[in-house]
Amino acid sequence: MGNLVCFNDRTIAIRICGDVNMRMVNLEDCCEILDSMRIPITASDRKGGKYPYYGANGIQDYVADYIFDDELVLLAEDGGNFGSKSRPIAYRVSGKCWVNNHAHVLRPKSGLNADYLCYSIMFYKVDGMINGATRQKLTQAAMRKMQIPLRSLDTQFVIVDQLNRIIEIKRKHEEELVLLDNLIKARFVEMFGDPKSNPNSYPISQLSEHIEFLTSGSRGWAQYCVDNGSEWFITIKNVKDCRISIDNMQPINAPDNAEAKRTKVQEGDLLISITADLGRTGVVTKEIADHGAYINQHLTCIRLNKEILNPLYVAFFMESPAGKEQFESKNQSAVKAGLNFNSINSLRLLVPPMDEQSAFVEFVHQVDKSKTAVQAALDKAQMLFDSLMQRYFG
Repeated sequence: MGNLVCFNDRTIAIRICGDVNMRMVNLEDCCEILDSMRIPITASDRKGGKYPYYGANGIQDYVADYIFDDELVLLAEDGGNFGSKSRPIAYRVSGKCWVNNHAHVLRPKSGLNADYLCYSIMFYKVDGMINGATRQKLTQAAMRKMQIPLRSLDTQFVIVDQLNRIIEIKRKHEEELVLLDNLIKARFVEMFGDPKSNPNSYPISQLSEHIEFLTSGSRGWAQYCVDNGSEWFITIKNVKDCRISIDNMQPINAPDNAEAKRTKVQEGDLLISITADLGRTGVVTKEIADHGAYINQHLTCIRLNKEILNPLYVAFFMESPAGKEQFESKNQSAVKAGLNFNSINSLRLLVPPMDEQSAFVEFVHQVDKSKTAVQAALDKAQMLFDSLMQRYFG
């Protein structure tokens, strides 16, 4: 009897497969190892074509010829995602392709399904099996002794079908999230037009005309970072696509000094990255402000005159192609990306009437509600996938 699992409007039946007659086998006993057939081609020597050229973690290029035409599983030899819980170290390939020497090539023998083989080693714990200080390597000798649970073919097909269906559900939810993001971008252009041509003839201002407070973060916060910290430390990785993610936010116990007070954010503050990936934006939410949060040296905090500019509108303007072009043109260094306060102050933007900005921001909030529901369904699918992978492959 199967269990019904619902993901928003999608319901699938999950039948937990028992482990009757299961046995552990070495990869060398259940797979043909075709590593000797691999041929690396340097980038300068590759002739472009239609056949995928695979490396440790997927397609690296397309070339004019192929050396394999089969149902295979490629397992990273070096440069793989070893130790990652979200990025696999093995993947499936089918048909004509070329493989370089950074991936082991496995062809399952009779009695072993290729998809089942791939799932069994996608997140294999290779602790103690890899070597190399700077570039970890899973040698062929170690790979040959990796063990997987071998079940009957019928059971393998059931397991693969379950996992494939969950993967497809995840893919559709991920596509939904992309479509919702694109919907917001399309709505921005629909409402305000192309910022370059300004078809609505909105006033154009320098950002400095509407800034009430401007500061950058500071260094030296490592001493305040603790696992049980009561506040948060916002870094560039938390700021992206007009939002500030609280996932993986660094907890801290902030000092009571002038530097901390200067870099503590408030609700509605606009954050912009000023080093590395220039122009990543996000707006501080009430949740973040109430929790207490501070920025590091890679971010700048801008407090705007909210009677003239809605911070979320400004964030989406700065994330638009017109905004990104400004960041690139104002980059202060050819070696290491960076913006100074003069560059930030001189950014130019359209200033539509506040009621139009507010209407756009309300649209964003409504779409965000849909995104939250889709993300919850995606998380649920991921949890089920992880649970089944743990049950079947440990």
